[in-house]
Amino acid sequence: MRFGVDEAGKGPVLGSMFAAAVRADPAALPEGVGDSKGIAPARREELDRAVRATADAVAVAEIPVARIDDPETDMNTLTVDAHGEALGGVATEGLAGMVDAGDTDASRFGRRVADRLDVSVEIRAEHGADETDPLVGAASIVAKVARDAHVDGLAEAHGSVGSGYPSDPTTRDFLADYVAEHGTLPDCARTSWSTCADVLAAAEQSSLGDF
Repeated sequence: MRFGVDEAGKGPVLGSMFAAAVRADPAALPEGVGDSKGIAPARREELDRAVRATADAVAVAEIPVARIDDPETDMNTLTVDAHGEALGGVATEGLAGMVDAGDTDASRFGRRVADRLDVSVEIRAEHGADETDPLVGAASIVAKVARDAHVDGLAEAHGSVGSGYPSDPTTRDFLADYVAEHGTLPDCARTSWSTCADVLAAAEQSSLGDF
């Protein structure tokens, strides 16, 4: 039995970041687990259900917008927190496994995650582990499905919000339209992101042009 941990939603300007931990026998995992970004949404949902059915334990942690915008922290620390919170939901004394490194220094990232736990585990951290370790790949899928469901919820509340990533024109249009209508950013926006500052600056410039 081993574990794998990965996160989804680190870079978007909208919504929470999620991390997932999967404890399982790698041989019991469904075929096709891997980096969630390369798997179609419908197939990710199928694999998520299959992973949950075959794994010994699965845990998901959410880092909401309020924590992401807290000036007393940073995304590296929050990614460590997310991995630690998820892994804490499946970790048992002496368990070994892999986390997808969310820091330029993979070893440091692994040590920081280990420090978040109440039990002693053997952690390896590697960049791109979702592509090389099946359990991290499984965790990547679970985390991405959780993030997708979260974005679907934002769309139910606000209408089309796109993927939530700054590069998505639909997301940028949503933010611009929301600010134009309400004069402020939506609660689901990461206001500390430069994208939000750009949207607010453009709205202010537009209002000045009306005079």
